[in-house]
Amino acid sequence: MASYQNLLDVEGGVVRRVIADRQSLLRRETEDFLRAESEAYPTRQEQYWQRDYSSPEALVASVAPNRQRWLAAVGDFGPPDPGEAETEPFYEDAHAVARWITLPLYGNLRARGVLALPKGATRPLPLVIAQHGIGSSPERVFGLDDDSGLYHAYGRRLVEAGYAVLAPMNVTEAAPRARYTRLCLMLGKTLWGLEIAKIRRLLDYASTLPEVDAERVAMWGISLGGAYTLFTTPLEPRIKVAIPCAWFNHRVRKMVVDDPRHTCFLSTNEEHIFIPGWLREFSDSDLVSLICPRPLQIQCGKADGIAWWPWVLEEFAAARAHYQRLGLADRIELDLHEGGHEIRLQSGLRFLQRWL
Repeated sequence: MASYQNLLDVEGGVVRRVIADRQSLLRRETEDFLRAESEAYPTRQEQYWQRDYSSPEALVASVAPNRQRWLAAVGDFGPPDPGEAETEPFYEDAHAVARWITLPLYGNLRARGVLALPKGATRPLPLVIAQHGIGSSPERVFGLDDDSGLYHAYGRRLVEAGYAVLAPMNVTEAAPRARYTRLCLMLGKTLWGLEIAKIRRLLDYASTLPEVDAERVAMWGISLGGAYTLFTTPLEPRIKVAIPCAWFNHRVRKMVVDDPRHTCFLSTNEEHIFIPGWLREFSDSDLVSLICPRPLQIQCGKADGIAWWPWVLEEFAAARAHYQRLGLADRIELDLHEGGHEIRLQSGLRFLQRWL
């Protein structure tokens, strides 16, 4: 590489060029090494996962260490603060009464969400946690502020179908999420972990209500809410059915492989997405093994640029294998459709009606 025998004998322009060349080589070597480490994910699976498929109970027991490491990866903020709920009106129509719920979480931080209860119920009802995505809100879950119709007002449709609906509110823009992620990382945790704790705190409250059947809880989220569904369900045994929408992916490619057929998080400004240790052992199909044997429907649109659908099929096959080896393949399904980044209302309702 050297363009000189003695640095002191060359002009400044040559020095600057050689500095730039060395940096260029170092950057490309670093990129090559780190990407190769990430793409070597399959070689680590046998090291980190020792699953026992002899029975559903055996599988759950065998992945207990992975479940604890997943909690450590997202960050465990500990038990929430005690305290009473505060409520305020959200909406009321012929089918439901919906209220904002505010609960103590940690210190001055509050957990907030909308709880909608069908009118006229004569027995406790199943509960669906309906989680919004980035740039969104509980309002959108219930059909407001959704001009593009991605959510299909699924919160209201669920209420009309006889479900209680809990719509947690998360931090919703990338820039503040990145800021809080930095603060979390310095504590050895992530914003994901903090907001998972928030979801669980709201579920604690909803589960105490006489209108809610605490034994019949599902979670159905879209986009970033799909991520929260895939991330929370492994840590929350009260969730009996999960529907992640517009998130499930071939995780290694999604995170580190630039390709015009999908968006790669490595080349975006969404700093808040990244989790320490994620590609050590927690691909999407491996996280599914922390949900199994609970029923799981994955919703994915072929026109959705977040994923290249043939890779989703590849990852889904690996996810489905956990259920197949238990003889429970009917409990997992992929709703792969021709649409884009949107809720699939009818298939989700059908799945809930069968399993919840």
